[in-house]
Amino acid sequence: MVIKGETLEQKARQLLKERGVEMEDLAELVLFLQKPYIEDLDLATCIEHIDSVLSKREVHNTIITGIQLDILAEEKKLLHPLQEILEEDEGLYGIDEILALSIVNVYGSIGFTNYGYIDKVKPGILAKLNSHEGPQVHTFLDDIVGAIAAAAASRLAHSQPDKSSITQ
Repeated sequence: MVIKGETLEQKARQLLKERGVEMEDLAELVLFLQKPYIEDLDLATCIEHIDSVLSKREVHNTIITGIQLDILAEEKKLLHPLQEILEEDEGLYGIDEILALSIVNVYGSIGFTNYGYIDKVKPGILAKLNSHEGPQVHTFLDDIVGAIAAAAASRLAHSQPDKSSITQ
């Protein structure tokens, strides 16, 4: 059975919202990544690029899979030792980043650089998701959100003319 793309996208967007991630949160991350390079960049432009990223089936699948694993960890429905690894967001686990890279990969090598940077500094919503406060587990979600922002920032960068060219 093949699920319609619109249905997957609706579910992915719904899950992000249910887990506390708003479009403005994502747009602020894109702005953080690209503001130094694009004059007059605004949140509306960032949201346009996020919408494009969120239209991709690979992105839907990643969001749905990662959030489902986070929810199962909250409900303590995973086998030992995976349960403890996800609850603690163990630093050497790495599968959360690997899953997120499936989003970043859609927009080329600049996406990897953007993702690595934003995953390291964790600005905005990423700091909140990574805080490990409260009952929710966000082992996958923080990386997915960072990857969506990195992919949108990469898409935005690709849409800009080559700034190193000099026209005469």
